[in-house]
Amino acid sequence: MGAADDRRFMARALELSRRNTGLTGTNPSVGCVIVKDGEVVGEAVTAPGGRPHAETQALENAGEKARGATAYVTLEPCSHYGRTPPCANALVEAGVARVVVSLTDPDPRVSGRGLAILREAGIAVESGLMQDEGRRALAGYLMRQTRGRPYVTLKLAVSANGKLGRRGEEVSITGPDARNAVHRLRAQSDAILVGIGTALSDDPELTVRIPGLEDRSPVRIVLDRRLQLPPESKLVRTAKDVPVIVVASSRSIMPRSTMPDGTEGDEPVDRRKALEGSGVEIMDSSDLDVLLAVFAARGISSLLVEGGALVAKAFLDAGLVDRILLFQGTGVVGTGGLESPVTPSDMPQEFKLIREEAFGPDRCFEYERGF
Repeated sequence: MGAADDRRFMARALELSRRNTGLTGTNPSVGCVIVKDGEVVGEAVTAPGGRPHAETQALENAGEKARGATAYVTLEPCSHYGRTPPCANALVEAGVARVVVSLTDPDPRVSGRGLAILREAGIAVESGLMQDEGRRALAGYLMRQTRGRPYVTLKLAVSANGKLGRRGEEVSITGPDARNAVHRLRAQSDAILVGIGTALSDDPELTVRIPGLEDRSPVRIVLDRRLQLPPESKLVRTAKDVPVIVVASSRSIMPRSTMPDGTEGDEPVDRRKALEGSGVEIMDSSDLDVLLAVFAARGISSLLVEGGALVAKAFLDAGLVDRILLFQGTGVVGTGGLESPVTPSDMPQEFKLIREEAFGPDRCFEYERGF
């Protein structure tokens, strides 16, 4: 098979890997395609929860046809014993002749050892195919392994004149097609984060409301220093169904002058009890870097930051944004409109435009910062 065939089958493996993004716990969502004589004889993606791995499932699907075949895998096969034997050993035992890998695994338990097992068994190994695409597909896992924090995507919806809406008022900027795209984005994220200003003005539920994907709603996080989240809010009322974490602090994660509510005061003790009684988890943190490290330690690999303007600016100023999805509507927000911290014409230099897509009359601009 030639280079074009290799890219076609790796593209299929990457497509498979994206299916379970956000569902595999601390394990990466890996895609594996097994090809013999130009035909796919087995394929799989890491199962929800992280087990079984993609390679073992694909080999089982292929059966005896795996002998002498080529396996296309988005991430280096594991080489360590956990709940199951190493995938590298499984490929050897199945008798595959060639393994093509997109990315080597930064996990120190693997990192090159999986490829070494394959080569020592006489299997032809190639790595680095479509690695840019591979990094995007596995961005959350890679960031948590290399930086000890989740991969952060900042999503903003801006009007044609660069406004986010009005303070204390819910404003619909984009149409149903763009909103459905946001729900699909939520379904691929481990957690979603907003500030208390957004929680108070919009009373959002922050769940996935696409038929068939409701069970993929992410953990919901609210930065709420003074515990202002009302017990009757949608977030609190649904906390026992989909986890809600409120991040409180004796001092602001952001400068006091830029707190979402713009006020001072101490958190009410009775509000803390009420929130916890409703199933809300309350964390205390005053530093975004520390907060993200805690999330990563809990297995959160991808974080979607949805609002609002002050929270977005805080993450940008801290250098903690890896990708920006800027949805731009066609309408104009007039007097009282909040300025977006970024617009297509005013984007930080380190972010590069990698994709532009239309959702009905609305546009989505995707920017990425390398890591």
